[in-house]
Amino acid sequence: MIGSIGRRLRLTFGSSSDQAPPEEERVDVYLAEAPEIEFVAYSEESLLSGRLRLDADRLTDLLNQHDEYLLVDALVESLTDGYAVEVKEVLVNRDELLLVHAVGPRGNAGRRQRTRPHAMALQTGPFHVRGYLHVLPGADPLLALRRRKPMVPFTDAWIEYQSGAVRQRRRVGAVVVNRELIDWIVPAVDEEVELPDLPLNAEKGPLVKDFTGQLLFADSDEGRFAV
Repeated sequence: MIGSIGRRLRLTFGSSSDQAPPEEERVDVYLAEAPEIEFVAYSEESLLSGRLRLDADRLTDLLNQHDEYLLVDALVESLTDGYAVEVKEVLVNRDELLLVHAVGPRGNAGRRQRTRPHAMALQTGPFHVRGYLHVLPGADPLLALRRRKPMVPFTDAWIEYQSGAVRQRRRVGAVVVNRELIDWIVPAVDEEVELPDLPLNAEKGPLVKDFTGQLLFADSDEGRFAV
């Protein structure tokens, strides 16, 4: 991803028509009307952070409504060697993103449904994730996941991955997973999700990390399900 980033890329949301205003004007209107939120995402080879204009009730809704997202004041950091580059604006395709931190408002309370949380473990690219998938009471969580839109939120989650020579682990309140890019997913137990709180690493920089330690766990192919 880093090699393809230019100094300034633009994105406009909405339908096209013969009467549509110029691209520059459409971008300016979009940026002016939508609130701004922090954005942290994970691709196959890099971490990406920046600010995103939220034109939906929740970040999950925005991620499912659009195929591309415009980030401003972005930082892209390679997972291979830690090399990082800053750009004013960058256009990101949804099919490049494996995970996204869920931030911003929770959406319209009147549209929420009663759900049951299921502890799950999954692998997507280089990232191992554990958290809770929320589905309707009585529903099979794996079947329900297959029927959801591409970007699916998990709560009380943590993410583990390799960054250079160091094994990293990050706890997040919620993470949105691109289910179309999941390698495998299995039911877990609460004890495997509810790990002790992790101390905050005092690393400086735009993409401040709360990584620490190395998690050891048994890994088996038994009982895995492809999604």
